[in-house]
Amino acid sequence: MPIRHPLRVARLAVCAVALAAIAARGDASPHAGERRPITHEDLWLMPRVTAPAVSPDGRWVVFQLTEPAYDAQEQVSDLWLVPADGSAPPRRLTHTKAPESGATWSADSRRIAFATRRDGDSADQIYVLDLAAGGDAQRVTNLSTGARLPKFSPDGTRIAFTSDVHPDSRNDEDSQRLAEAERARKHNVRIYTGFPIRNWDRWLPERQPRLIVQTIGKSDARDLLAGTELVRTPGYAGRTTQGSAELDVAWAPDGKSLVFVASRDRDRAAYDFTHTDLYQVALEGGEPRRLTGTQADERRGSWSEPRFSPDGRTLYALWTPRGDRVYNAARLGSLDWPSATPRAPIELPAARAVLSYAIAPNNRDLFMLAEDAGHVKVWRGHRNGRTASLAFDMDAGMYDNLVVAERAGRPVLIARFESSVNPPEIVRIEPERGGHRRLTDFSVQRAAALDLARPEHFWFETKRGTRIHNMLIRPPNFDAGRKYPLLVLMHGGPHTMWRDTFFLRWNYHLLAAPGYVVLLTNYTGSTGFGEAFAQAIQGDPLAGPAEEINQAADEAVARFAFIDGERRCAGGASYGGHLANWLQGTTDTYRCLISHAGLVNLEAQWGTSDTVYAREANMGGPPWERAAVWHEQNPIRLAANWRTPVLVTVGERDFRVPLNNVLEYWTALQRQQVESRLLVYPDENHWIQQGHNSRHFYDEVHAWLARWLK
Repeated sequence: MPIRHPLRVARLAVCAVALAAIAARGDASPHAGERRPITHEDLWLMPRVTAPAVSPDGRWVVFQLTEPAYDAQEQVSDLWLVPADGSAPPRRLTHTKAPESGATWSADSRRIAFATRRDGDSADQIYVLDLAAGGDAQRVTNLSTGARLPKFSPDGTRIAFTSDVHPDSRNDEDSQRLAEAERARKHNVRIYTGFPIRNWDRWLPERQPRLIVQTIGKSDARDLLAGTELVRTPGYAGRTTQGSAELDVAWAPDGKSLVFVASRDRDRAAYDFTHTDLYQVALEGGEPRRLTGTQADERRGSWSEPRFSPDGRTLYALWTPRGDRVYNAARLGSLDWPSATPRAPIELPAARAVLSYAIAPNNRDLFMLAEDAGHVKVWRGHRNGRTASLAFDMDAGMYDNLVVAERAGRPVLIARFESSVNPPEIVRIEPERGGHRRLTDFSVQRAAALDLARPEHFWFETKRGTRIHNMLIRPPNFDAGRKYPLLVLMHGGPHTMWRDTFFLRWNYHLLAAPGYVVLLTNYTGSTGFGEAFAQAIQGDPLAGPAEEINQAADEAVARFAFIDGERRCAGGASYGGHLANWLQGTTDTYRCLISHAGLVNLEAQWGTSDTVYAREANMGGPPWERAAVWHEQNPIRLAANWRTPVLVTVGERDFRVPLNNVLEYWTALQRQQVESRLLVYPDENHWIQQGHNSRHFYDEVHAWLARWLK
């Protein structure tokens, strides 16, 4: 499909998008009487925008738009382009069967590189689209092992990317030969000599991430890490993500080397905390230079997402310190370049975690995103400052995927914005005005037709003197004169937070749609309230948070006259499922429970989950050392008290909370003759992510709640 030059597209636009500045409060909606309750079709089929990338000159934003469908083969996902000043509506750049990922710009703002799989490709490859010249995107890689996450060199002549290869491979010929040998084997077996062996929903393969550099227009792909001592280290790995390991590659300003993230100790994961460091490798290859975690740098911990300042004098990266705590908040670390001399990190008040960051073109200002009591806000720091401050406040919604134009005359900040009543859209943040301008409006009208009440925030003080934050969602067609049942929803993690977000997997409004008030409590251990609050759950994994959740429900009933305190159910997923299973044996307050991916036996999960040591540290030692919490806060030990009807659900491919824990819970429920219902989704992992399965799951949840609350 031919691509016109973006400037000509802008000039040919008949009408521009109307872009009144909107503070992060959400958009105007029709009168309540004109709106209707949300359905699963509304939720699932809402267009989804992701991951904006702004051109270095600040003029254009490329992003991915997914047009969902219940059948995966009918779903469409393409790249779109929109002017950063909102002077024209967004337009589609690609129109292919396979989705694109990892879109990135060349320094001259003329070309976009991305990964995708097109006709003839056996694996994802890197394609480059020249917006100035027009025409189709051109494939620039052809590796048997595939390619992802491209990065243009500063001069635009080369592309760096990541590929997963066999540890013995030094080039693509080796990779093809080793793959042929594997296919020729008559046996089928997985063999391991260390830990970990699984990640989220897959067994770890005999592959490792490698950093590849190739000249654009040539077939000279070179593995810069091949044969190095680093990749031969038993603990070598990239930064672990959900299903892969990434190197977080960044080109050095002079284009003669690259900085990346790697671990040397992942094989210690069964008995120690592991970490990642920053490394530098020359364009010609050779042994990488370790930049962090050395004797000269006392800041032990994990580094990720390296990025250079526009003037090339500072290397920034997220830095998460490591001590004896399971949870530690990420700071914004920095090193002088090219000496790699460490500087003092930049922190947020109360040591909130830096989720993402962007460096302003003036090389001094730094913008960061961090959670704060149900929101994700923009914070502003200075190159020489130790503590950042809030750029502007907001009372609704959240930002994510923050990026900034590196070579613009003034800061051009682009992100996604969403709230529980506004599906995500691409926006331009304007810190001085205290808000943002919307650049896309794919879901605005659809959302405006729905009766979605903004969450109500309230706090209370626990019996132990801790202030706890909550959000409350009213049902559609709300009538203050009625009495509504209460659904207490518990978040996973535990080191996450209920956010004012348009949640797909546990959508607050879809759960409330039949006529329920939904209560969302950020119990001790939640993020967004400072590092100390998140760390306070260590050694008290279930009893303390459950007590706070029960008190929150009582507080909501006392505060809001429209809640019927006699009709309550509670549920959650992952850590929220753990808490539901704890409530099963410790209270009869709830008429029913819902437990998705919830553990019932702490010791069994410790031995079978894909992550281990953090659980041990949280409990004060391994199970055989008999730390009291292993016994005192283990739901299975309270099975004699179980009485509450429960809906139990799990994905068969879940390795974070493996199926064995759910089956153990189910067996004990049947042994105790507790009324219950078990749903096992064979094709799902830790979450229910497929369209038809998601609809079935919500239908089951609604039917279960109706049975006990109506």
